[in-house]
Amino acid sequence: MRADRIVLTGLRATGHHGVFEHERQNGQLFVIDVAVQLSLREAASTDDLDDTVHYGVLAERVVDAVERDPVDLIETVAERVAAVALGFSRVDSVEVTVHKPDAPITVPFADVAVAITRTRADRSE
Repeated sequence: MRADRIVLTGLRATGHHGVFEHERQNGQLFVIDVAVQLSLREAASTDDLDDTVHYGVLAERVVDAVERDPVDLIETVAERVAAVALGFSRVDSVEVTVHKPDAPITVPFADVAVAITRTRADRSE
């Protein structure tokens, strides 16, 4: 894996995901961290946006993926976000963390999150 990365942290989206009816009806905040690995050498050399991943477009697509049709698990949301990131041809791998800060847990907590790493090779399996 390459060490070059573009990192987006704290993307905020409202989703209707969860196993409880009130989560799906009312919606809730999801906070997404995405780190895509790719070579940034060419972009640095050419100073051309076409030689990298436009992080604004990536951010918009991630938020769109989180806000579309409801699913039960944040694990599924994370896979959806990973697929979006790997849809950019220059991306070799992606790390995704989906935070659900208002998860329906009965004890005090700071955060609930699922973190996954996926590579381009994973898409061909």
